[in-house]
Amino acid sequence: MTTTSFLSPTQRYAAGALFAIALHQAQNNQTRPLGLPSEDDSNMERSSSSSSSDSVAEDPKLWVHENSGLLRPVFRFLDIDSAAWSGLEETAGCFPAKHHIGAFLRLLSEEAGDGSAQSSDQEFALSKAVDATAVSLEADSETSKSKKEKHREYENECREKCSTGKKQSHSDLENADRKTQQETDSNLAGTEDSPHESGSKFDERPIEEEAVLSYQRKVTVLYELLSACLADIPQHDKKCTRQRTGYDSRHRVALRLLATWLDIKWIKMEAVEMMVASSAMAVRKAEASKEEEATSSESKWAKWKRGGIIGAAALTGGTLMAITGGLAAPAIAAGFSALAPTLGTLIPVIGASGFAAAASAAGTVAGSVAVAASFGAAGAGLTGSKMARRIGSVDEFEFKAIGENQNQGRLAVEILISGVVFDQEDFVRPWEGQNDNMERYVLQWESKNLIAVSTAIQDWLTSRIAMELMKQGAMMTVLKTLLAALAWPATLVFAADLIDSKWTIAVDRSDKAGKLLAEVLMQGLQGYRPVTLIGYSLGARVIFKCLENLAENECNAGIVERVVLLGAPISIKDQNWEAVRKMVAGRFINCYATNDWTLAIAFRASLLSQGLAGIQPINGLGIENIDVTHLIEGHSSYLWASQLILERLELDTYYPVFRRAP
Repeated sequence: MTTTSFLSPTQRYAAGALFAIALHQAQNNQTRPLGLPSEDDSNMERSSSSSSSDSVAEDPKLWVHENSGLLRPVFRFLDIDSAAWSGLEETAGCFPAKHHIGAFLRLLSEEAGDGSAQSSDQEFALSKAVDATAVSLEADSETSKSKKEKHREYENECREKCSTGKKQSHSDLENADRKTQQETDSNLAGTEDSPHESGSKFDERPIEEEAVLSYQRKVTVLYELLSACLADIPQHDKKCTRQRTGYDSRHRVALRLLATWLDIKWIKMEAVEMMVASSAMAVRKAEASKEEEATSSESKWAKWKRGGIIGAAALTGGTLMAITGGLAAPAIAAGFSALAPTLGTLIPVIGASGFAAAASAAGTVAGSVAVAASFGAAGAGLTGSKMARRIGSVDEFEFKAIGENQNQGRLAVEILISGVVFDQEDFVRPWEGQNDNMERYVLQWESKNLIAVSTAIQDWLTSRIAMELMKQGAMMTVLKTLLAALAWPATLVFAADLIDSKWTIAVDRSDKAGKLLAEVLMQGLQGYRPVTLIGYSLGARVIFKCLENLAENECNAGIVERVVLLGAPISIKDQNWEAVRKMVAGRFINCYATNDWTLAIAFRASLLSQGLAGIQPINGLGIENIDVTHLIEGHSSYLWASQLILERLELDTYYPVFRRAP
């Protein structure tokens, strides 16, 4: 079986070259200032992750090296002449590669000659289908408003539970945020530096030459590159370090950067992801039906199901691969209907009539359930897998689905982890107000110990001693004392002793929960899709320890796409942040509050001399540091402030952003 491309050989060559450049730039951005290199950077090394070699071929640590298994399968899927592969890899690895982007964009803009009219019609149909799907993904204004109202109710409830006599309303936080932004702007007037805490400079503009490409061509390029990334094409090189199939997080980061260069909003790329996944699921359904008739129960597909591989399948050059669970939501039916005549020529196994049927099935619950069940997704995956085994003393470790994006062909997963918990709902409610297009889960873990330590901290905060210290405004002086590793005041020694035993247990459980989370991700229970990890307080520590465990094997580098740590109780100097950073393909964000003395007390002075990520920036290593002091009244504030912080971060952007208060 063969597939038909919308692009000419020259255009596929240019698309492959642009993807290679984006992939290499994405790796550079793990440790170097984020964004495109400027002219002033021309004397810098090609990549901080590479050796001193001037050749890509001599540096197997590079993502564009053939041993990574990330680039050559894409070239093979695009049917680029193998004689050109090494040249494209070297071009991607040269510095600065920005000078080559314009030339490849101009190649993409060239028409193919014979058959160009038909290709234009196909590109137009594809872009209209993408637009229709993107509209269905846009957050409904009423739904969004309802979510915000519910979150404000939750915020008010939390403030009552965490009250220490000092109250600040949601509008007060907004005003404080706005004032801080104005002060930042004033301090930076007349300078060229970015206001971003990482101190990086970056160019957020699309590449100038992108204007020569039509919108339809841009969408087509991204569509075909995504298909190439999902291609389950066997590796012929035994040296390849990429051992898993699926949607690699490094591929998604490269596509995110390329979409930025092409000035295509990320929601359009999410629409492309849904369409590819959902159409592939329709193909898998048709194939599965044929296999059931023609093969025994011990067929390859039956073995896949018995082995617990979660998800659907993507058609890639005639090969099917497990990716995600469920069929598309009803809203995607319009996109399918518009695309059916065109994709029927691309995927002969199902044809135009098959896509029309898929569009119809996507609009019914029965269609969705049937496909989900046929792929073993029912009762499996993250929500169907409690702990496979106990680790140490961890008694509770369970994923719960939230939001409306389950079983809708989403090619990215978000896992959200709370760390300050007063009752069971605090695992879920801090995250319910978010609007994004990922398949979302919360991790409910060790609730007994988290409630115990959260309550102990809150009890001390409402004690007479603590209230008096706060009334005198002495806590910031205390925090400076702790950071200077000086002797503790007697009152704080007493406070720490009250908290210490419960805190020690909770830290121990968070470390072990992190190991469990790493096992889940390595087993692919999330469906071999890029993962975003977000957590606050001890939940952030779970994420860090998960990444530490993943870092024990470099083959795990393609699992996690983005990470956000909020108020993280993690020391800075005695942890291997560099190894952990390499496990995250895209943005790695550390949000800290310099006034979080509660975290400092719980963390203990003996460790504060090593630095603390929750109250200080982590210098270098490509980590974005965001000072959220103006949004945090105390450590428990992360319960309700996390959503506001995440809104400001605009995670869907490739470049660092912390949006100003409206």
